[in-house]
Amino acid sequence: MTETPTIRIRTTEATTAWRAVLMAFARVNHRLEADLRESSDLSLGWYEVLLQLASSSTGRLRMSEVADGMILSRSAATRLVDRLEAEGLVERMVCDEDRRGMEVALTAAGRDRFVAAGRVHLRGIEDYFGTHLTSEELDELARLLTRVADANA
Repeated sequence: MTETPTIRIRTTEATTAWRAVLMAFARVNHRLEADLRESSDLSLGWYEVLLQLASSSTGRLRMSEVADGMILSRSAATRLVDRLEAEGLVERMVCDEDRRGMEVALTAAGRDRFVAAGRVHLRGIEDYFGTHLTSEELDELARLLTRVADANA
């Protein structure tokens, strides 16, 4: 039997912190997903699209904006919106500005489902994330992660 060579993984402060961010994100997301599915039969991805639309000043977004906000390819965003539209939660409409593009908007049913799911989602964020850090730590974490995000925009 041959011996498997040992792989040395270089660990730095940055890689240790990055792994902690990923692990915390994955574990909290898993719990949020389970809560949303149980309470409102929405996936976290569906909820995120509804959140984007509800947060928009016009209640409408171009398909490209939906994709960019979720870090999805255009085709993946289209498939996701197709499923939301089939459920009656969003509708597509021609963009008023150029008549060539398509926008997505919340329907009344989408708004109702979002509001109900939002209570569960916010409670989950507080329970699974917020309660483990002080107010000062949350402020600092938001500041630090925003700096990293802005530097990589």
